[in-house]
Amino acid sequence: MSFRFEGYVIVSADGMLADADRVMPGSLKFEGDKLFFEQALDRAALIVHGRHSHEGQPNSPKRKRLILTRKVKPLTVDPEMPNATLWNPEHASFAEACAFADVASGTVAIIGGPVVFDLFMDRYDTFWLSEAPRVRLAGGEGCFVGVPERTPHEVLAAHGMKPGAPFVLDAAHGVTVTPWRRVG
Repeated sequence: MSFRFEGYVIVSADGMLADADRVMPGSLKFEGDKLFFEQALDRAALIVHGRHSHEGQPNSPKRKRLILTRKVKPLTVDPEMPNATLWNPEHASFAEACAFADVASGTVAIIGGPVVFDLFMDRYDTFWLSEAPRVRLAGGEGCFVGVPERTPHEVLAAHGMKPGAPFVLDAAHGVTVTPWRRVG
């Protein structure tokens, strides 16, 4: 297997990816970020996320994906999405899940939530951190395990990643995306 691991998240100024109800609010949705995200996922061989995360884009049903869940033990095809494999990491390895999903190489796009991001934290080649500095989600769900006690930047740096130059995705709202890359 030959994979490149990339993470994708957009966060509020306080490091949240969802509101207190664990839902991504409209205030965190921006056309520039949506386009960047959609184009990245169109290039990915495999999408990995938890059961509360889904990109809901026109090409979503065509994408191969692993959905992390504790509700299954053996790997199984999601009865509602034929390109999705339900995966419980406590009962099957990532390699086994990829073999089941018939994906042996390419980019693996990790799109959340916090526990899913954490599972791959030491594997990312690049983590694309989009930030909406004018949005605050008090009481929301932190993007990573350990947020808000630490910032998303501190979590990524603690896992050996360094930020590159940010790109502007939405100038009117100050939304940027920064590639955090593994050092060495």
